[in-house]
Amino acid sequence: MKKHKLIVTALFVVLIASFTVLLSLGSDIYREKPPVPAAYVGADGQTVFNQGDIEQGQLVWRSMGGHQLGSIWGHGSYVAPDWTADWLHREAQAWLDITAQQRYGKDFANLTPEIQAGLEVSLRDDMRHNTAVVSAGGKAVVPLSATRIQAIERVSQHYIALFGNDPRLAELREQYAMKEDTLPSQERREKLIAFLFWGAWAAISERPGLGHTYTNNWPFDPQLGNTPTASNIVWSILSIITLIAGIGALVWHHASGRHDPLPKPDEQDPLFFTKPTQSQKAVAKYFVTAIALFLLQIFLGGITAHYAVEGQNFYGIPLSELLPYSVVRTWHTQLAVFWIATTWLGTGLYIAPALSGYEPKYQRIGVNLLWVALVVVIFGSMGGEWLGIQQYFDLDMNYLLGHQGYEYVDLGRLWQVSLLAGLVIWLLLVTAAIKPAFTKQAEIRPVIWVLYSSCVAIGLFYAAGLFIGKHSNLAVAEYWRWWVVHLWVESFFETFATSVIALMLVRLGLIRACSANGAVLSATVIFLSGGLIGTLHHIYFSGVPTSVIAWGAIFSALEVVPLALIGFEAMQSYRLHNAAPWMVRYKWAILFFVATALWNLVGAGILGFLINPPISLYFVQGLNTTATHSHAALMGVYGMLGIGLMLFCLRGLSSNLAWGDKYLKGAFWALNLGLAAMVFMSLLPIGLTQFFSVLEHGYWYARSPEIIHSPLVEGLVWMRVPGDIVFAVGGLLLGIFLIDLWKKSLLHTVGSPMTDGLTDRVSS
Repeated sequence: MKKHKLIVTALFVVLIASFTVLLSLGSDIYREKPPVPAAYVGADGQTVFNQGDIEQGQLVWRSMGGHQLGSIWGHGSYVAPDWTADWLHREAQAWLDITAQQRYGKDFANLTPEIQAGLEVSLRDDMRHNTAVVSAGGKAVVPLSATRIQAIERVSQHYIALFGNDPRLAELREQYAMKEDTLPSQERREKLIAFLFWGAWAAISERPGLGHTYTNNWPFDPQLGNTPTASNIVWSILSIITLIAGIGALVWHHASGRHDPLPKPDEQDPLFFTKPTQSQKAVAKYFVTAIALFLLQIFLGGITAHYAVEGQNFYGIPLSELLPYSVVRTWHTQLAVFWIATTWLGTGLYIAPALSGYEPKYQRIGVNLLWVALVVVIFGSMGGEWLGIQQYFDLDMNYLLGHQGYEYVDLGRLWQVSLLAGLVIWLLLVTAAIKPAFTKQAEIRPVIWVLYSSCVAIGLFYAAGLFIGKHSNLAVAEYWRWWVVHLWVESFFETFATSVIALMLVRLGLIRACSANGAVLSATVIFLSGGLIGTLHHIYFSGVPTSVIAWGAIFSALEVVPLALIGFEAMQSYRLHNAAPWMVRYKWAILFFVATALWNLVGAGILGFLINPPISLYFVQGLNTTATHSHAALMGVYGMLGIGLMLFCLRGLSSNLAWGDKYLKGAFWALNLGLAAMVFMSLLPIGLTQFFSVLEHGYWYARSPEIIHSPLVEGLVWMRVPGDIVFAVGGLLLGIFLIDLWKKSLLHTVGSPMTDGLTDRVSS
């Protein structure tokens, strides 16, 4: 018990220290964010762009899908270019051509290398020098040279034509998977240009008194002087040293620790004769909904991948007019969070009464109403996003009901608030059901407290997304967005899953309560030690001060440390499925937990650290290396885990029925092999191809049609087809398994646990 108290104390220290650092650095980001000047002006005082243009342009960018159509500062989708890098390259080429014509009467490409080098020095002097002047009113005004204003005008005309329907750029729009008239309004296109210019200006303008830009010299473009900073390289080396030291310490701790032998399981399944409560029966519909959303996500993922090779068309069908790429990708990424979260929310509602043996009054009604609200938010937000991207809303209405433009928090503000309200209701339902367990289950109380604390965090931390306001500076918006994506989706759901699995295994008599207490508390401390501050590795180049690189590099390396020994967890989980004859009933739930552990090592560990160090992310942010990690980690870890939790809960709802193991066996192997093929036959090779292109030509080139639509990359995209098909078959088999289980429940004797369970979802 003394050891447990020490671990609990360590947990509180980690939480307090980590959030102190996060909030302190957040304060620095607010103070040192790239400024939005009152105006960019010419030598004659003429205004090129003003603050209002930029703020409205940001709303326009959000309305067309934001991160789902190209990227800004490396964050977003991968088919269209990174608009920051693309703008900088186009502006630089325009500046060089204008200057070459003025001085030598030739295009820049026709000059000698010596003259070209001299002009590039002048280019860097003009573009990198921060000319912001603070007026008497405290507002910054940025004078621009006449040559730069001419270059900006050329780039602006290109984007006005691109986001409209100029036939000269029809092929380029198809390569970018952009629909015709992405922004039908000329006024909106002009406002968008102001925002895109501001993002590029922040990426090339040096911070006052420092030798690097607001985005820490990202994107890589040697012609413009954007190369890795010294801090980037130093903290990358230190992060690798931290990783090695952390793994060494963890191996030593694991080797020197006392490992209690597993208890002898009961002769019969302890849960076999447990009758589900009314609210637990109602939870079945959550799992049916989750798999339906999963299948829809798979379908949309196939369309998203196809856009990378056929642009606007889908086998000759002009699909982009009805379902633009930005809509399809929005739904694909958002549904990933929705279906996985639905399985975990259902698990929480199922496990709480199981732990306490108590069914609160009106609990079933609450579970049913929450499900209705969840479905309304999911499909209501999807409809709003479609209307927003199709430009049916004005900018204010789009912000409220349409598309907010930020990946994983795309849904309009009212839908966002509604989802938060639903999470709070879920927390209240879990609280009401689990409360008696704090006194009844004394031997496992520490794990229950960890479980409940993670439920509180899941219920409340989604609110971090509400700190992104209508006109929030992009650097501030990225800071809060990653609170949602990393802290909410990754950190606290991971803690929830660890404690839930431990409680399930204790209930089955497969591990001792005292062992579970120590293991869960220790794992939570180790994981959160790196996981909370490790959030910062996502925003190295998002207009933040250099201190963020230092903290993020060290603690994102610590995130990977516990994954080094994940193989032990996988083997221990695998042995459990043969621990007793009756464990065959839980075989596939256990095997999905094993898959979770292995993908944790590969997807979150190896592929995560591939892009975590600052020097690595500097070159590969926003390339398909990011997609490699996100697919392997989100589906491989959280998706497999969600399926495992769902199967465990369904086992309790169908205790008297034989399962269609052939469907589960097929689903298990198809999902895992399909995901592996998708990652290693397509996404990773594409990312590495782009990586070489960045090093040879600059970041802009790796995101250009010359690479994205090169024969090599398009061939690698087609290599996704085998893996995608196998993966889709796995999803279908999982759906068939549920249908088969439902049919058996209908034929089963009325009054059995399964009849009261899955068939109850129809009446409730």
